[in-house]
Amino acid sequence: MEKSKILVVDDESRMRKLVSDFLTHESYEVIEAGDGEQAVDIFFENKDIALIILDVMMPKMDGWETCRQIRQYSKVPIIMLTAKSDERDELLGFNLGVDEYISKPFSPKVLVARVNAVLRRTKPEEAQIMEVAGIKLDKSARLVTIDGSPVDLSFKEFELLEYFMSNRGVALSREQILNNVWNYDYFGDARTIDTHVKKLRAKLGSKGDAIKTVWGIGYKLEEI
Repeated sequence: MEKSKILVVDDESRMRKLVSDFLTHESYEVIEAGDGEQAVDIFFENKDIALIILDVMMPKMDGWETCRQIRQYSKVPIIMLTAKSDERDELLGFNLGVDEYISKPFSPKVLVARVNAVLRRTKPEEAQIMEVAGIKLDKSARLVTIDGSPVDLSFKEFELLEYFMSNRGVALSREQILNNVWNYDYFGDARTIDTHVKKLRAKLGSKGDAIKTVWGIGYKLEEI
C-alpha cells in the first residue's frame, strides 16, 4: 500500500523531528518545512501531499497566512498546532478551513491518532464491498459472508476485519490497530487486540487462517 505523504511545518527542529519520528513509525512519508514560505513552495512542488501539520507561530510567514495561501488552491486536510488555547484563535483556524486544531504541549500519540482520523474522514469514498480470501464484507449493510453464508460478528470484530481488509498484505502493529479501530481515547492495552483476533479467526472458520500473526509486530491479512 502506498504511503500517505505528510508535510510537517514548524520552525522548531526538535518539534519537527518528534512529530516526524512518530508519523514515520506509523508508515507515513514525511516532508519537513521550517517556515511558512518554505511550506508553500514545498506544497506546490509536491502534488500528492495528503495532509499538512502546520504550526501557527513561525518566522517569514505564520501559519494563518500559510493556510490562507494553500486554501486558495487546495482542500488538503490541515491540522493546526499552536501554543495558544484562545477560543478566538481556534475559531479563526476553523474559519480558514482547518480540519483539526491541537494546542501545545500535546501527546504525539494523540496527534498521530488525529492524523489517522482526519485522513479517514477526508479520503475518497471507498468501495462499499470488499472481498479478500473468500471473505466478503459489505460496509453499508455491515454484513460479512463466506460462500454466501452470513457471519455473526460483534461491532468491534466487524471494524477489525474491515481494517484488515482495507490494508490487505500490510503488516499492522498492535498500536496501529488500537489507534485505528479503538481510536486514541481507548485506555486499554494491546492484549485486547489478541483477544479479538482470536475470536474473529474462530468465527471465520477455515478463512480465519487468512489473518496471519507477524511475530514481534502484529497481524496482517493475506489471500489463502
